[in-house]
Amino acid sequence: MGIEDNNMRNGRGLSDQWADSMVVRPRTTERSITVHKKLVLGFAISILTLIVVTAIAVLLSVRFEECAGESSSRGGNGSNAKFNGSRDGNGNHKDEEAQPWRHLRLPTSLRPRHYDLRLSVYMDNFTFSGEVNIEFECVNSTKFIVLHTDRLEVEKVAVYSDNKKPGVMRIHRQFHYPGNQVYVIALHRELKPMRTYKVNITFDAQIESELLGFFRSSYMLQGERRYMAVTQFSPTHARKAFPCFDEPIYKATFRVSLRHDASYLSLSNMPVEASISDDDGWVTNHFSRTPRMSTYYLAWAVCNFTYREVTTDSGVVIRLYARPNAIQSGAGDYALHITKRLLQFYEDYFKVKYSLPKLDLLAVPKHPYAAMENWGLSVFVEQKILLDPEVSSFSYQMELTMVVVHEICHQWFGDLVTPVWWEDVWLKEGFAHFFEYVGTDFLFPKWNMEKQRFLTDVLHEVMLLDGLASSHPISQEVYDATDIDRVFDWIAYKKSLKYVIVPLQDYLMTHMYSNAGRDDLWNKLTEAMQKEGKDINIKEVMDCWTLQMGYPVVTISKNYSLDHSVTITQEHFVYDREARFRDPDLFNRSLQWQIPLTLALGNSTYKSSEVILWISNKTETHKVGRMDDDMWLLGNINQTGYFRVNYDLHNWRLLIGQLMTNAEIISVGNRAGLIDDVFNLARAGYLPQNVPLQIICYLPQEREFLPWHAASRSLYQLDKLLDRTEDYSLFSDFVLKQVASKYHKMGWPLALTEGSIIQASYQTEELQREVIMLACSFGNKHCHRQAVSLISDWISSNKNRIPPNVRDIVYCTGVSLMDEDVWEFIWMKFHSTTAISEKKVLLEALTCSDNGFLLNRLLNLSLSSDLVPDQDVIDVIIHVGRNPHGRHLAWRYFREKWDILNSRYGEALFMTSKLISGVTEFLNTETELNELKEFIQISGGGAGPALARAVEIVEANVRWHSLYERQIFQWLRKSPNG
Repeated sequence: MGIEDNNMRNGRGLSDQWADSMVVRPRTTERSITVHKKLVLGFAISILTLIVVTAIAVLLSVRFEECAGESSSRGGNGSNAKFNGSRDGNGNHKDEEAQPWRHLRLPTSLRPRHYDLRLSVYMDNFTFSGEVNIEFECVNSTKFIVLHTDRLEVEKVAVYSDNKKPGVMRIHRQFHYPGNQVYVIALHRELKPMRTYKVNITFDAQIESELLGFFRSSYMLQGERRYMAVTQFSPTHARKAFPCFDEPIYKATFRVSLRHDASYLSLSNMPVEASISDDDGWVTNHFSRTPRMSTYYLAWAVCNFTYREVTTDSGVVIRLYARPNAIQSGAGDYALHITKRLLQFYEDYFKVKYSLPKLDLLAVPKHPYAAMENWGLSVFVEQKILLDPEVSSFSYQMELTMVVVHEICHQWFGDLVTPVWWEDVWLKEGFAHFFEYVGTDFLFPKWNMEKQRFLTDVLHEVMLLDGLASSHPISQEVYDATDIDRVFDWIAYKKSLKYVIVPLQDYLMTHMYSNAGRDDLWNKLTEAMQKEGKDINIKEVMDCWTLQMGYPVVTISKNYSLDHSVTITQEHFVYDREARFRDPDLFNRSLQWQIPLTLALGNSTYKSSEVILWISNKTETHKVGRMDDDMWLLGNINQTGYFRVNYDLHNWRLLIGQLMTNAEIISVGNRAGLIDDVFNLARAGYLPQNVPLQIICYLPQEREFLPWHAASRSLYQLDKLLDRTEDYSLFSDFVLKQVASKYHKMGWPLALTEGSIIQASYQTEELQREVIMLACSFGNKHCHRQAVSLISDWISSNKNRIPPNVRDIVYCTGVSLMDEDVWEFIWMKFHSTTAISEKKVLLEALTCSDNGFLLNRLLNLSLSSDLVPDQDVIDVIIHVGRNPHGRHLAWRYFREKWDILNSRYGEALFMTSKLISGVTEFLNTETELNELKEFIQISGGGAGPALARAVEIVEANVRWHSLYERQIFQWLRKSPNG
């Protein structure tokens, strides 16, 4: 599943749209093996931990939200726990049997084998009726059939025996238990083990307007509003559409039939097997039987869409369904054709064929997530799959590509092999995010995704979250079913893939059409290592990283003596270092990691080859070769490890001097890593505040995109702390001085002329965009004049010649600087454009205004009318909050409308967490902190984990001001560059 997240700054500051991905990648091993084996294992583990530590981003992007009545788990780490005993911790079948509906997980007594599901869909009044026949096997004797249902009106129930004495079984009683969203059927006599039975249930329900279960959506076509209906079952919402065993472990086959008005078409996971037309103008589509799959991957849709199709070399039919005008314009062609290439790529890469005869891509007007990987029927929100090349930016194309790559990978990791339970959901999301970068690199090698964008868009982002005191281990008990954020990807060491590909194929083949837990993966990888002659227990190695919260900071100090040694220490990195005293139970534990530290020496003209040191103690001393006083040390070469690196101040000065004189001695990845590390170390109090400002003084000489991108992300973080201070201009002027020469050298992309699309190389275009964004965000007058000129030309000529790659910057800057008429013009264009990507950019630009009245108007219109799509309402509130002129408005609006927002989006995982984070992350005064705490008390803390994290972040912002604001401005006043 992909989760939508945009980080576009408003007002003065604009943040790059690429700041929404995160991932991590620690490498560990055992200390006792030989140096040669350590190197080999280090390469293998570096790949493995990419997949594992996805869970950090997954679980930290939003702590598992409480969802009344949804499942919980206290076990099942591996496949051996699939059906063994009770999963609510009592381990006693008799206790489970007493009142099984009261347990958070379904009882293990029954196991579904097949569903026959027949639905009649009434689009005129948005209702549906259904009948489901579930064939199930009895594992342990029981008198109770417990199924998940939510918001279903059950009409009739019958239970049949399929064994030696077939017939109807007497029902003692039946009732709905809403606390756990289950329907209970109590029988007069027991169901017997090793026998199969059937339960038949008829029911009625609403096609909801909220974005979960079986819900409706609408769009305009030739001035007429059209409706469609589609499903979103992940993680626990299949129960809203039919009674079922709604947990991922309960895989079964499905045969779906959909009856509806013949003016609509219907889709499901499998192709239509038979279509029967009725005399009353209705049609019934019978779909083929699915393979064994979990309920949350079942899907169907009823719509008026049209499609285009392609066929792979292996005969798989791929269709993209969308609004007729989108299909006619060719907006789906790009996604359709890369999907064909990707399906063939994954088949070759995994050496496992795609399992279904077809794959449909469905573009829907609204959806709670960027996409959902339903097997054979993947659903995408329109703006993540439809592309108009004439108005879409390079960044938009790249983001769309990665969403498609991610979802297609899920057809193997997720659909074919499914996690046992949600605590291991990182298995499927990890692989999908891992292959986002592999797959995108396959499609567009020149984008250089796997070696570069990972660092800033994934690693750096997740380390921000994992450095919080409220972080937690990757693997932990999950008590409420939830879903996963899109945050993982791939980095260097392709040669180590030989240690991973074999177990991946073996892993898929062993667990296909079934479930797997993390221990299943560890076992396969251990077997692969043993085949290579390496007697390594991967589970023991990885538990070091998966069962501890956070990550370490490694401090390297040169011992200025004749023995050329260095002292290396490790400690748990946390932004709030005072948390150690507030929560001694948590932080007094001796957290230690096995750390593969790569290290190199260098000076103004030379850099040594890297060595690898395995650090497993709190403090160690190592000899690393001859070190003169003018030689610097550089750790974590190319940022292949998941940790931060600090140095003694003299070494920092040497590194800064190297960057100023000849930066290219240090690799691009390490230059970006140094920038990210130094800003975050200073923010957490490990370094003086002037060190990060000194390091970016080399940027005018920097020619590569990646260090600029790392710097801009760090500067925007600092900007949000300073943008309402009296001396803010000292900071903004300092930033502009670093940007000015590069801005004037690179200039602006050429304006579009009639029928032309101007594109520079990817690296040039992205660097140019980054520099323009910084210049306009921090107030470069030439940048402002250029943006105003482009907007004025558009208004006067009614021809938009603004290059697509900078339209978001130009629109936002123009709206913030120009009068109300420009805001109205952008509002009009937002409603009139049919290009999905353009619509999104225009809406975000409206939040950039300095006019409080207009911002309030936009906030009210977004929530109280259908002028703004449901999934974009939260983005509007967040973007207004990112605008310094709208921050207080969004914060007040959020509190006033919390009940409405929470009722509308509360069940859509990540929606409320995304909103809470987006609205509060820029608060930084004592007053705002007190308002946040008061709001939590009044609201009852419905989104507890997200609100707790918000408090920690705002407290950190306030604390930073009291400790470090004066230091920053004192240095800026004295610095020649400031």
